Amino acid sequence: MTDRTSAAPRPTAGALRLVEASTSQPTSVDISDYVQQMTAHCPYLAPSLAQGLTTWTVYRADSGADADAVQAELFHAGAQAAEWLRPLLNRPHGLLRCENIVLTGEVPGAHHRELMLWPHWVLKNLYGPLGVMFGKFYAGEEEVTEAGMRIPAAPASFLPVRAAIRRRDPRFLHATPDLATALATATDDGRDVFEHIPTQWKEIRTWARQFLPPAKPSTSSPDTSASPPRSSC
Repeated sequence: MTDRTSAAPRPTAGALRLVEASTSQPTSVDISDYVQQMTAHCPYLAPSLAQGLTTWTVYRADSGADADAVQAELFHAGAQAAEWLRPLLNRPHGLLRCENIVLTGEVPGAHHRELMLWPHWVLKNLYGPLGVMFGKFYAGEEEVTEAGMRIPAAPASFLPVRAAIRRRDPRFLHATPDLATALATATDDGRDVFEHIPTQWKEIRTWARQFLPPAKPSTSSPDTSASPPRSSC
């Protein structure tokens, strides 16, 4: 990860507790049946699983932390995952790599959906032009694809971080055509993505508001229509 990112002020450190470091076989959450069912919906998942390239890092929100602090730490965890992934994407089997950031625990007054919306929004706009795709799934929520197929409910809330599939993923971004175009033509030029954005979470969130779709502006969180369909894997 870039020096600037790792050195960025993090007064929120501790809002997320690491439960389990990146592993293809987590024991703190039961995802085995779920991922097998999801192979029917994500064509790259089965070969990724077979080679141990789908990994999971599990965090627990500190019950004493506020929502902003947890969002800040989710963003930091997502950026770490993206920076780890970037140099691997052009190596053998790079398209099969997927790191999943799992959120467990509860924060008073905030559901996982609220906690994940802003980090997901910022991260996909920051890394999409470099060919890194972010998704989001919420625990217990059954999803339906655009074709009407039901997707099993995730056993835990998580943000998948993986290589973008340029011929496939832009269709998940129909509500954000500029980002869809950037993703379709994405190339990683080695840039420091943090060179021209703030380092404090609230300022980062303010910076990301410029990318919200104009049809449904929001003052508190990005509208769900600005996110990829839940069927994205």
